[in-house]
Amino acid sequence: MNIIEKIASYLKMIKFEHSIFALPFAFTSALIAARGLPTLKQIIFLTIAMVSARTAAMGMNRIIDRNIDRLNPRTKNREIPAGIINVKDAVIFTIISIICLIISAYFLNPLCLQLSPIAIGILFIYSYTKRFTWFSHVVLGIAISLAPLGAWIAITGSVDIQILPLVIGIIFWLTGFDILYALQDMEFDRSVGLYSIPQTFGAVKSLVIARICHFMTWALLIVTGYIFGLGIFYFIGMGIVTGLLIYEHSLVKGNDFSRLDMAFFNMNGYISAVVFVFTGLDIFM
Repeated sequence: MNIIEKIASYLKMIKFEHSIFALPFAFTSALIAARGLPTLKQIIFLTIAMVSARTAAMGMNRIIDRNIDRLNPRTKNREIPAGIINVKDAVIFTIISIICLIISAYFLNPLCLQLSPIAIGILFIYSYTKRFTWFSHVVLGIAISLAPLGAWIAITGSVDIQILPLVIGIIFWLTGFDILYALQDMEFDRSVGLYSIPQTFGAVKSLVIARICHFMTWALLIVTGYIFGLGIFYFIGMGIVTGLLIYEHSLVKGNDFSRLDMAFFNMNGYISAVVFVFTGLDIFM
């Protein structure tokens, strides 16, 4: 395997393209915190911190879940179970990502550095939660919500209550679409004793729970707009987000998961991007 193929394998292992889920929300929070464009230094180290955190989280998840992934027909061809990347190399890759996160936190501000071990701990704990609780979706939501919270702290150097509606909204957003994603593993989870909301409550109730979560996301995004005095462009964006959420849920039925990949990957990437773009338009226009 040449160097290009090896890099491609690592990027595929961590699904690098899915960084679009969390990064736009981090940048949204940074724009709001700065009431404009952050400094170049903040942008650079915030980006490194977010990418490193997500890379470390995915690396840890792939290492910890390698034996489960080997049993699941949907995941048995992932890089570690398939033998494309060995566990030792994956561990080194993950440790390097953690080091990059800590270094970038150091260059952002003291509070970011002090809180970085907590962030790493949450990212690590998530991979174990599905072994004992269906609350794992919420834990993953908390992990992803560290993106906007961390960005706020990176810009302001403090934790402030006014950013919490956005942070909690992201928890509900991620929880909702992770429930949808877990529908495809519902029977497998039951067979091996893993926990998830679909495995516990069934498909129909899970869809209702996911819809409630996404309604809460929508409501908290609206609250965020009012808290920070955002204007017409932001709320136009919220109108688009409303349509995307409705369309996302129309793609998944209680007995039909065939379009789940489109619902999970495309719609949620569009939602985070729309929030970022229209927040930026509002602040700069």
